[in-house]
Amino acid sequence: MIDVTHQISAVRRQVGTRVLEAGEARVVTISQDYASSVGDVWDACTSPDRVSRWFLPVSGDLRVGGRYQLEGNAGGTVERCDPPTSFAATWEFGGDVSWIELRLTAAPDGGTRFELEHIAHVDDERWAEFGPGAVGVGWDGALMGLALHLSSGRAVNPKEVAAWSGSEDGRRFTTLSSQKWCDASIMAGQDEAGARAAADRTTAFYTGSTPGES
Repeated sequence: MIDVTHQISAVRRQVGTRVLEAGEARVVTISQDYASSVGDVWDACTSPDRVSRWFLPVSGDLRVGGRYQLEGNAGGTVERCDPPTSFAATWEFGGDVSWIELRLTAAPDGGTRFELEHIAHVDDERWAEFGPGAVGVGWDGALMGLALHLSSGRAVNPKEVAAWSGSEDGRRFTTLSSQKWCDASIMAGQDEAGARAAADRTTAFYTGSTPGES
C-alpha cells in the first residue's frame, strides 16, 4: 500500500509542553511535506467529502463555533479558522477534552508543509504508561492516509487499510511509528528506560501483541 520506511522517515515528530490557563499541557507535534499546493492540502483537510477520503467521515458545521463529529472517533468545536493556512478545534473523545491546531505553510523545497499539534492535559501516571505514541501513532496513520490521497487523488479504501494494518507491513509501520515517538520523548527529556517501556505498551496496544515482543 505504501513504502513503510519512506513514509516513517518523511514525518517529523516532536514532544513538548505548553502552559494553558488550566495548567501545563503535553504537546505532540507531527509534520510532513506534500507535493500538493497549500490550497489543495487545505481543501483535503477541511472539505467533508475529501476528509472522508483519507481520514474518517465527518459531519456537522465546519465553521468557527460549529460542532463537528468524526465517525466512530472524536468530535468537538471549531474555535478558529484562517483559510487556507490554519485552524484550531477541540478534540473530545472518551470524556476527555484536548485541542488540535493545524498549520499549512509553503515547504522549503516546494509543495506544502502540514503541521499538526495535539495539546492535552495528561497526568504523569497516564503519560508514563503510554507516552506520546498513544496519540502519535494514530496521527502517523492519518498522515499516511493523506499522503496516499494527495499522491493519487483517490479515496483510501477503509477495508484495504484495515487488512493492511494487520499485515506484516502494517505491523512494522505501527512499531516503527511507536519507536520514533519514543525517540522524540527521549529527546524531550523523558528517561530512556521509561520511554521505551511506554513505547512497548503502545505498540502492544495497537498491534495486539505482548509488550516487549519484537
